[in-house]
Amino acid sequence: MVSYCISHQAYLKIFFHAAKYPHQPVNGVLLGKPSSSQILIEDTIPLLHHWTSLSPMMEIGLDLAKGHAESVGLTLVGYYQACDRLDDTALAPVGEKVAGKIAETFKETIALVIDGTKLGSGEPALIPYLTQSSTSSWRRYSSQPPAFSAGSVITLERDDSPSQAVQLVRDSKLHQKFGDFDDHLEDVTVDWLRNKSCLVGST
Repeated sequence: MVSYCISHQAYLKIFFHAAKYPHQPVNGVLLGKPSSSQILIEDTIPLLHHWTSLSPMMEIGLDLAKGHAESVGLTLVGYYQACDRLDDTALAPVGEKVAGKIAETFKETIALVIDGTKLGSGEPALIPYLTQSSTSSWRRYSSQPPAFSAGSVITLERDDSPSQAVQLVRDSKLHQKFGDFDDHLEDVTVDWLRNKSCLVGST
């Protein structure tokens, strides 16, 4: 089985997106460099925070995200989402559709659902979902060792990413500088594809 490693930058961006819109569903895509043995998720691009379906805006955002990924030598390798309820950790139907769309061109696609109950805990607040090749359905990763534990095929580049994310939100309010495609549609100066300003001082 291929392994997945989530970079520090990617984890921070996912966390900032959820922290900026804690009572709304958010989603985005994962960018990486696939290899035969490991997929390094290097970056993310945030899409929307008030979506309900696979809308035209979602389609446009996905196309722009794919184009940006290719321009920097990366590939769309996955999808992430947070639900509007803290205790909802299911991959939503729209998430299955978007992840499935990515999987059409990248078969090892991974989906990450943000666990709202762990956001402020300093623990990894992500629940991985992988597709079942035989049925094309998405299932929560449940193999041993568990995700983000020693020896797992799903890891963080830095073990301190979750605690760093909490600190940067609490002390530096970096999530307030974060913007997604929805924000960009309201204010074209929002740098949703890179979000460089929210990562200042994050390393």
